[in-house]
Amino acid sequence: MRQPTCLRIILLLFILPVLSSAQSGPMKILVFSKTAGFRHASIEDGQQALLRLGEQMGIQVDTTEDARFFNAAQLNSYGTVVFLNTTGDILNEAQEAAFEAYIQSGGGYMGIHAATDTEYDWPWYGRLAGAYFDGHPSGPNVREGKVTVIDHEHPSTANLPETWVKTDEFYDFKSYNEAVTPLIKVDEASYHWKKMGAFHPLSWYHEYDGGRAFYTNFGHTKASFTEPLMLEHLKGGLRYLLRMK
Repeated sequence: MRQPTCLRIILLLFILPVLSSAQSGPMKILVFSKTAGFRHASIEDGQQALLRLGEQMGIQVDTTEDARFFNAAQLNSYGTVVFLNTTGDILNEAQEAAFEAYIQSGGGYMGIHAATDTEYDWPWYGRLAGAYFDGHPSGPNVREGKVTVIDHEHPSTANLPETWVKTDEFYDFKSYNEAVTPLIKVDEASYHWKKMGAFHPLSWYHEYDGGRAFYTNFGHTKASFTEPLMLEHLKGGLRYLLRMK
């Protein structure tokens, strides 16, 4: 497990003042999709979907797989950073410190699908994301499952039906952060699975360390990023993170 170092503390002390304006929430987001493990074929579809949502919502969307964006000067220009199907260890210690400072100054984080299969040796990130990936079904991995909205008060679920059948790769999770507020759950029996039990959350949000975070397990398949319900879910997540009315 990675522990804080003197260098990390010094970096945070230097970065926080520079990022003090992040809490104002610029209408601009960074979509980050670097992978150091499995690479999802749906990444490009997700990028295009978020670009289209940005046009609809009047938000500038930048996409990158370059971790050098994780510095105080550049992060400060974004209201939210989206981790789109990221995997593995993708940031160095200085970049991690910059992102921590960004969140602590009021920034937003959106995690999509494999964002929870990322940075296992960075506990702060695991708590921000809300959990870590702990497996999924096989033979096949993509299945139809009955999903249910738990909380209709959040912008990401306000316009979704009570239940529907979703085709996706449903993750099992470990190190689940009990401080998050769950939004959507899946019925394991509906896709012939028994791992997490009666309560199997797929989407959640919370305020964390000065900023806001939203995660959805949806997004393994290319088709997910053309589904109206999925797009409505992402749109509401962005509204929450950017503090849009």
